[in-house]
Amino acid sequence: MEDPRRLFLHLLLAGQLCLSSTQVLRIGGIFETRESELVSMDELAFKFAVNNINRNKSLMPNTTLTYDIQRINLFDGFEASRRVCDQLALGVVAVFGPSHSSSVSAVQSICNALEVPHIQTRWKHPSVDNKDTFFINLYPEYTAIARAILDVVTFFKWRKLTVVYEDGTGLMRLQELIKAPAKFNLKIKIRQLTPGNQDARPLLKELKKDKEFFILFDCSYRMASELLKQLSSMGMMTEYYHFFFTTLDLFALDLEPFRYSGVNMTGFRLLNVDDPRVASTMDKWATERMQGPKQESGLVDGIMTTDAALMYDAVFMVAVASQRATQMTVSSLQCHRHKPWRFGPRFMNLFKEAQWDGLTGHIVLNKTDGLRRDFDLDIISLKEDGTSRIAVWNSYRGMNLTEKSKRENNNNVTDSLANRTLIVTTILENPYVMQRKSDKELIGNDRFEGYCLDLLKELSNILGFTYEVRLVGDGKYGAQNDKGEWNGMVRELIDHVADLAVAPLTITYVREKVIDFSKPFMTLGISILYRKPNGTNPGVFSFLNPLSPDIWMYVLLACTGVSCVLFVIARFTPYEWYNPHQCNPSSTLIQNNFTLLNSFWFGVGALMRQGSELMPKALSTRIVGGIWWFFTLIIISSYTANLAAFLTVERMDAPIDSADDLAKQTRIEYGAVRDGSTMTFFKKSKISTYEKMWAFMSSRKNTALVKNNREGITRVLTTDYAMLMESTSIEYISQRNCNLTQIGGLIDSKGYGVGTPIGSPYRDKVTIAILQLQEEGKLHMMKEKWWRGNGCPEEDNKEASALGVENIGGIFIVLAAGLVLSVFVAIGEFIYKARKNADIEEAFCFFYGVQSRQFQRRGSTSSSGTSLSTDLESGRLLGDDTE
Repeated sequence: MEDPRRLFLHLLLAGQLCLSSTQVLRIGGIFETRESELVSMDELAFKFAVNNINRNKSLMPNTTLTYDIQRINLFDGFEASRRVCDQLALGVVAVFGPSHSSSVSAVQSICNALEVPHIQTRWKHPSVDNKDTFFINLYPEYTAIARAILDVVTFFKWRKLTVVYEDGTGLMRLQELIKAPAKFNLKIKIRQLTPGNQDARPLLKELKKDKEFFILFDCSYRMASELLKQLSSMGMMTEYYHFFFTTLDLFALDLEPFRYSGVNMTGFRLLNVDDPRVASTMDKWATERMQGPKQESGLVDGIMTTDAALMYDAVFMVAVASQRATQMTVSSLQCHRHKPWRFGPRFMNLFKEAQWDGLTGHIVLNKTDGLRRDFDLDIISLKEDGTSRIAVWNSYRGMNLTEKSKRENNNNVTDSLANRTLIVTTILENPYVMQRKSDKELIGNDRFEGYCLDLLKELSNILGFTYEVRLVGDGKYGAQNDKGEWNGMVRELIDHVADLAVAPLTITYVREKVIDFSKPFMTLGISILYRKPNGTNPGVFSFLNPLSPDIWMYVLLACTGVSCVLFVIARFTPYEWYNPHQCNPSSTLIQNNFTLLNSFWFGVGALMRQGSELMPKALSTRIVGGIWWFFTLIIISSYTANLAAFLTVERMDAPIDSADDLAKQTRIEYGAVRDGSTMTFFKKSKISTYEKMWAFMSSRKNTALVKNNREGITRVLTTDYAMLMESTSIEYISQRNCNLTQIGGLIDSKGYGVGTPIGSPYRDKVTIAILQLQEEGKLHMMKEKWWRGNGCPEEDNKEASALGVENIGGIFIVLAAGLVLSVFVAIGEFIYKARKNADIEEAFCFFYGVQSRQFQRRGSTSSSGTSLSTDLESGRLLGDDTE
């Protein structure tokens, strides 16, 4: 009997020694349960952490961690106070929970009074007086979260943002963002979800109607899960929307249905999932959860939420602090006695001094208020392979892009477009998009061909996307009416009916404000399409055309002026006078060859390159003659050089030569395509000429403006109508219709670009692809392919033909006129000379009669008659008087 008793005593003594060497620490947990869950996530994480700590003998080798769990209803502060008093009576070193503010305040006041650490893992508004000296919160401090939200918004360079919050606490977390418009160029709209109602579709419908593409949601992960489903049902899960969720559990949501939607989704993540230790713990958690009760819908199966990870780290904080605690005893505390725990302040300081790497990153508490102010947040974004970290935000250092994100930015442009099907809107316009002619019935993209279809094919090959071509519903490019509403392809891009607009869509200022454009794939300008003017053959007097009428007049005046100057100088200089009787040097009679008539003859002879028998002798007259010969040399050479062209080339007689000519007249009607960029150019122009042209077109909208280019071309061919359109279209049309031509130069300079909705992720990638095609010369080759036609015969290539009467008939007319004139002049000269001789004879008879009468009166002798006859023979009529 003694041996069993002795054995029992030995075992009892060994047990007492063992109990005396192993310390037991009890922690209390107060958790709120929902109707939809049997056990809260916080409670599961609480138990999971305690079990892991007890398994890890190296962490607390001589201490065993136990717990006491109390469950209460939501918002029941009285029940929470009663339960925490029960736990303090048992003796606990720390109290965890509850999560909602009304219950938290009740528990906190008791813990402060009894100096027991109260540990929280949910967001809580800090007290105004900062008297919660025994309060610890591992949830990131709310002002830091507010700065992180603002930094993300500024990082993405958003200029317009809609904030949707769930409850009033959201406005406190977003206070930095709400104050941002005063510092940044940011427009913010703030909307609230309907309290107690998870159906947010009316609000989402309103946001979609208002085209709010950048939306920030401040809500719980449960509400975020519902929002994602409703956003998908509303058709808002597209690449044009960017959703930013402030919940720290975006990574835990089931995002699998949205991976390939192209939607931009950004959020925060506190868990350091890249750490192998963290990943191992999360795997253990997932294994236990898969064996336990089913989790909430909307979460990834077995995923550890941020709240669970924070609770895990909070429990581990007790283990870390207890390692440094020596000779600490836990006593039972009574709420009604108000006797605090004497080791409470010491244990609280150990908490604040502790630093360790937990599931939620490096944990450091502020020694003043016990809040977590220094932490890292992963900025995550939804990709096709799941959520990916694109940046890291630190509460002191701000945001830094990750190396992976930098590499993704430098990746090939095909990454985000591969295997996507884009809707492409376009319009029928030769040669850009045309109906393909075929004996078989064509479907899909095979129905069309043209320059834009070839461009689409090249872009598809480079970027890796597939596409579906659709014709714009109203057949218009896109213009704004008086109410500010858009139509055509621009409207379809605004409404996100199409992803791309590949057509001859002009890049304009007003369009750029509502849609985005790629770099232009073709440059052009506005010009005038008109019928080719009828040719006019050279007239019979076309030999006068090489010189203008003004020049002919100036040449005639120059010839007259030179003749007069030569006459005056020849009279003035003594070296032009000479003795006509060379055999009688004593003769006083001298002559000058340069009479007025002879001077004119000299000028005409030099002008005709024939010269004359008159030659100047004096230096001064020779200078006049030399200068005149040089003048005539240049005039005749210039005339001869142009004569052949004017005699052989068929001249085009165009009624208009430029836009100014159109503006100055009203006989020829002119216009453009209705609601096109050309019409918009004239409508918005402030240049007087173009304003006048728009006034003309707007006053005749029913006739001046046409529905499309085909209608305009028909009007140009059949009526007296000029169409204002892009130069590339005119080039294509004139290559296929030789009766049409371009009039004048370019009125402006612009380009065609690929249109995308505002904020589209495809614009930059399409631009890079277009630049690649331009450098490779493929854009030029495509234009040559579709623009090259049969061509029209060039006027310059015509062979020279023989000159006919219609070309040089005027010369014969001049010759005939000269001959006729010479005959009439000769007759005139004959008559003039005959009359002059008759006058001389009459004068002779008159004077002879006078002399006879004088002779009779004087009674002259016969010798006097001899004298008279002698005088008459010598040519003297009055012999006596002249002696």
